[in-house]
Amino acid sequence: MDDGDSVARSADKDAPPGDDGSSTPLPETIQIGNSPTYKLDRKLGKGGFGQVYVGRRISTPSLSDRTPGANALEVAIKFEHRTSKGCCSYGAPYEWQVYNTLSGIHGVPRVHYKGKQSEYYIMIMDMLGPSLWDVWNNNSHSMSVEMVACIAIEAISILEKMHSKGYVHGDVKPENFLLGPPGTLQEKKLFLVDLGLATKWKDTGTGELVEYDQRPDVFRGTVRYASVHAHLGRTGSRRDDLESLAYTLVFLLRGRLPWQGYQGENKGFLVCKKKMATSPESLCYFCPQPFRQFVEYVVNLKFDEEPNYAKCISLFDGIVGPNPDIRPINTDGAQKLIYQVGQKRGRLMMEDDDDQPKKKIRMGMPATQWVSVYNARRPMKQRYHYNVADGRLAQHISKGNEDGLFISSVASCSNLWALIMDAGTGFTSQVYELSPYFLHKEWIMEQWEKNFYITALAGANNGSSLVVMSRGTQYAQQSYKVSDSFPFKWINKKWKEGFYVTAMATSGSRWAVVVSRNAGFVDQVVELDFLYPSEGVHRRWDSGYRITATAATWDQTALILSIPRRKPADETQETLRTSAFPSQHVKEKWAKNLYLASICYGRTVS
Repeated sequence: MDDGDSVARSADKDAPPGDDGSSTPLPETIQIGNSPTYKLDRKLGKGGFGQVYVGRRISTPSLSDRTPGANALEVAIKFEHRTSKGCCSYGAPYEWQVYNTLSGIHGVPRVHYKGKQSEYYIMIMDMLGPSLWDVWNNNSHSMSVEMVACIAIEAISILEKMHSKGYVHGDVKPENFLLGPPGTLQEKKLFLVDLGLATKWKDTGTGELVEYDQRPDVFRGTVRYASVHAHLGRTGSRRDDLESLAYTLVFLLRGRLPWQGYQGENKGFLVCKKKMATSPESLCYFCPQPFRQFVEYVVNLKFDEEPNYAKCISLFDGIVGPNPDIRPINTDGAQKLIYQVGQKRGRLMMEDDDDQPKKKIRMGMPATQWVSVYNARRPMKQRYHYNVADGRLAQHISKGNEDGLFISSVASCSNLWALIMDAGTGFTSQVYELSPYFLHKEWIMEQWEKNFYITALAGANNGSSLVVMSRGTQYAQQSYKVSDSFPFKWINKKWKEGFYVTAMATSGSRWAVVVSRNAGFVDQVVELDFLYPSEGVHRRWDSGYRITATAATWDQTALILSIPRRKPADETQETLRTSAFPSQHVKEKWAKNLYLASICYGRTVS
């Protein structure tokens, strides 16, 4: 979704009721449960899940109604049609569940009444003031450093409170931060609204984290402000809200983010790629140092890592004036967290942690490297060749076949080939084709007719491919897809049909993925990233998955991890990333009975 709902976003023009795509007009008057009656007034905002209007009270609250907002003359009323994608199987909107936990906590508006009228689910809640987007837009697209620093302090404290209740917001952006109503005691108070994309990051009953996953076809949030992990379809956690907040702060201060302006179907990919390529120093070049420190800290948080909210607040506390009463944003809610780190205002650095400095995940320089995967095996004969020109392939393959070896893995670098041949494949015969096409459909189909199945493939930058097909496999059926982007939706469809990914390759920026029935797996997942997904791989290893296929372009690395139907006696698996073909490392692994299982060349990070 590109824009989220804002609970009390300012608007000058009226909008006709029922313009949410449904044919049912909005009711002119609203009365749900024990609420007073409200007359619909001007429209405040619209998002993916609903629309928000001003409601004016036209009846006297009942004497028995002790709801805090019962006497309010104006409220914000949010409508969601019963068929809205925000509703749960034609039941009440999912957002209602979230507000049941979060309504009225620090920085979250109160919901006074919820119910259904006509075809709409309706929430009646606090009337608020302008969004930070409105303030920025009405101030010639600018904000003072002190104002943005105050926003940072209070926003971090709001997110800390929300996270402590077990939820992540999922759509942090200027439009979803609102100030209190103008001319009231709350006009300098900050609120975070629109909980339609909020998700649990932990089970509040047991305290256990939700299970990590990656679904590259699922995106939740707003492209401009979403975290890189959200772009890549990873399960939301606390780090994602803070990364989105970092981008929000830089936008309010600088007026623009480096990835604005991309258009078209490929927009999400290009924006994510640009975010990965933009260092904190570059992003915050014209910002005071605390903004760079904050960005650097949040983009390097791990999935399950608890952010140090107090230290994050202390970074910005040194920018704002010492008297909280005259700050442009009320920061009272953050004081408790500030006191957790004492009175050392502005002097606490993110590196002050007592533990050892942690590795910076996103700070490395983009690189293209060999990614090699090694599995524990009983002692066997294995041979490798690299920097093999087209004309030398036949010689190496023929010699290996004479020695009882078959090709188990192939790769390409700089239009030269790498071959892994070993005696442990179980194949009975093998054919291969070096083709100028990526891939040569007619030849592959011809070999399928002869009961050969694709067991290894690679693509070169010049568009050629090397496809290896074998007999003696356990496969019962096979299919493949060539695509300009990683074809996760197709893979997911094939999983549901009983196929599993058994081989992958790239040629330039194109992907080829092979899936097979009877692959010997009981489950399979994907790790896709703009660098080597080390954290994801280790999480998958801990859950019993092992890497079974690899491929990489200049931009991305993809790893397929599977749970085998028959558990090997020794599950040891190791990976290496090297700038040159790992010939010496392979020999060292052999000495430990670790053998090359998969290899590819492409995007990682040094």
